[in-house]
Amino acid sequence: MKYENLMLSGLFVACLLVCILVLGTMLKTPSSPQLATAGIASALLASPAQCALPADGVICPRRG
Repeated sequence: MKYENLMLSGLFVACLLVCILVLGTMLKTPSSPQLATAGIASALLASPAQCALPADGVICPRRG
């Protein structure tokens, strides 16, 4: 019984630590409007012309 309690408390502490780290990262990083004005989002979302989706929206596999 003691082993199960130790495992559950360890799992609780690990989950709590992960939640705190995720929350801290969300609060620390700038929001999406700030990223858009800085030009970082547009640089990340830019794709080369050869990878652009055709007008009909159908993607054909590459041959060769």
